[in-house]
Amino acid sequence: MLSTLVGCFVLPSLAAQVPFGLSPDGKPSLELETASTIFQPYHDNSANPLYSDNLELSPWQLDELPPASKTGHFVFETVNSLLQHWPNTRYRNGHTMVPGVIPKGTLLYHGAVNNTIPTVPEWTATDPEHSILFCQGSPDTGCWHLTLAVTRPLKVLYFDGTSAANTLNGTLDTQDIIAWGELRPGWWSKEDQRIEDLCKWGAPYAVDGYVLMEMDFEVMLCDFTAGLEVVSWSHLASLVEPVSTVPRIPNFFLLRMFEVMQAGSWHNRYPGDTRINLDLAGIVSLYDTTLVPSLVGSRDGQERCDHSVGAISSADIEAVRRSVSRTLERDQGDISGIDWKTLFRVIVERYSERFDLMDYLLNSENNTTVDRALKVHVQLRVMLTPYIFHSTMPPNASYDTSNSWATPVFKACGTAHTSSIVSYISSLNPSERLLLHAVQETTREICRVITKMWASGVLAGLDIYLPRGSTPDAAQMVRLMESWRQELSALMTWLDWSMWVRCRPACGPEEMCYLPSWPVNVPWGRRPRLPPYRQYESSDIINKSFPNSLPLTHGSSMQLASPQDDDWRKPKPKCIRRVAPYGF
Repeated sequence: MLSTLVGCFVLPSLAAQVPFGLSPDGKPSLELETASTIFQPYHDNSANPLYSDNLELSPWQLDELPPASKTGHFVFETVNSLLQHWPNTRYRNGHTMVPGVIPKGTLLYHGAVNNTIPTVPEWTATDPEHSILFCQGSPDTGCWHLTLAVTRPLKVLYFDGTSAANTLNGTLDTQDIIAWGELRPGWWSKEDQRIEDLCKWGAPYAVDGYVLMEMDFEVMLCDFTAGLEVVSWSHLASLVEPVSTVPRIPNFFLLRMFEVMQAGSWHNRYPGDTRINLDLAGIVSLYDTTLVPSLVGSRDGQERCDHSVGAISSADIEAVRRSVSRTLERDQGDISGIDWKTLFRVIVERYSERFDLMDYLLNSENNTTVDRALKVHVQLRVMLTPYIFHSTMPPNASYDTSNSWATPVFKACGTAHTSSIVSYISSLNPSERLLLHAVQETTREICRVITKMWASGVLAGLDIYLPRGSTPDAAQMVRLMESWRQELSALMTWLDWSMWVRCRPACGPEEMCYLPSWPVNVPWGRRPRLPPYRQYESSDIINKSFPNSLPLTHGSSMQLASPQDDDWRKPKPKCIRRVAPYGF
C-alpha cells in the first residue's frame, strides 16, 4: 500500500496526496470564511453581509481549491473531537475553550496520602482508575481516596488538547492566556498557582472548575465544598508492593498506569466523556483568524501537530479573554437553539466510512481496474443522489473542461446542511457563526471533490443513468483511478478526521490500540525529579515504582521534546498489552 501523511499521522491505505495551493485570484468566498473573519464582535457590523438576509457566495467552481490560510476545517475537526481522548492526544496543543456544565449526581474522585480534604483549588478525576494512581502512602499507613457527588450543576470551562500536561511545548498556553493574560512558559510547573489564578479570574462568572485532559480527563475544582458532597472518604490499602514470596505481576505500578490509560481510552472516540455537557454556542477558538490574526502567519507551512499559540500578540490575548468572559456571562437565551453537536456528527457519519471504503477500493489490487472504478463511482453516485437533478446532463462534446454542467450538483450538496441556517444568520451569536462557517467551508470542499470525481466518472462512461456513447478503455481507467486516488487522498488529508487514525491491522484480544501519551512516552532523559506538588503528597513512593525514575506526582512532570523526537511529535498508533507484561 502507498502511504501519505494525514495531519501528523500515517494512514497506510492512502495514496500520495496532491498539495493544496492558494485559491485563484478573485473575490473571496463568504461561504469559505470563518464566522469571525466576517463578524467583528467588537466593531460596527452594520455593513457586514452576515447581517443581511442574503449571503453572497463566490462562484461554485469545481477546480477552485480552498485558500491555504483558511481554518474552518480545523474548527470543524476540533468541534468533532471535543472531550475525546484520542484526537486530543494527537494534537496536544489546544486552541479552544468551551463553557460547560457537570450535571447533578456526577461522581468525581481524588487520591491523597492523608485524610485532609483539600481546602484550596485542586484536581479531581472523572474515573477512579485515574485518582487511585495518586492515592499515595506506604504499606504501613495506607492511603486515602475521596469520592464526591455533584449536588447542583457545576459551571466549568473546558480547555481542549492535552491541557493537563505540564510541558514547555504549548499545552498550557490557553490556560496561561486566561489566568495571567500572557504566556508564561517558565511557569510550567506552577500548577497550584495556575489553578488558583484561574479560579480568581472565573469567580465573577461563577465558574466552579476547569476541565483538562492528560492520561484521562480531570476537573480542577475551585472549592471542594461548593456544589459537592462527600460520598466516601476511604482509607485504602497502599499501592506500594509489600515484600512477598507470592507470585506477582511484574512491576505492579505499570499495571496501575496502564489502567489509567485504559480508562482514558474509554473516551477515545465520539461521544467522548459524557459527564461534561459542553455549550457549543459559547465556543471560543484561536483558529478564529479575525479574533486572533497574529497567529495566521505562524501557521504557514506547518503541520497541525506543530501549531501553537506562542506567537499570539498582546492585543489578541485581550480579545480572547474578552470573548471568553462574554460567553461565560451571556444570557442562556442568547442562542439559536440549533443542535450544533448533532449537525457536525451527521456530516462526519455521512462521509467518513464511505471515504474509508473508497480509499480501500482505490488502493486495492483485487479485481480489475474497471471493476474497482465502477464500485468507487457507485459510492460517489450514492452520496450525491439527493443532489442530482432530473435536468442534470453532461454535454455531448468534451469542450466543457470546467464541468459546469455538474455545478448545480456541487452547490446543492455544499449547501444542503446550512442553507436553512443561513436564512436566519442575523440571529446567531459570534460563536454560532464560527460553527456555521466551519460547516460551510468543510462541506463545500467535500462536495467539490466528490462532485468533480463523480463528473469525471460520468464522462468516462461509468454512470448507468447517464450513459456515454463509448465504452471506457483500460488506459483511460488507469488514468481516472490515479486521478481519483490523488483527489480523495488530498481531501482526507485536508479533513484530517481522527477516526481514520487507528491500528492497522487491528489489535488482538489481549491488546488495545494506543497513541503515545504524556507522561509515559515523553522522550527519556528529559524528566527532572521534582518535589511533591502539595505538602501532603509524597513523590518518592511513585518515583521508586516506575522505571527510569519517571516522576508521577500529579502535575509535576514535564517534557522538553525537541524537533528530532519525531515519535513524540508525530505519535503513531500501536498495539500495547492489556495484561502483563505491560509496556507503552
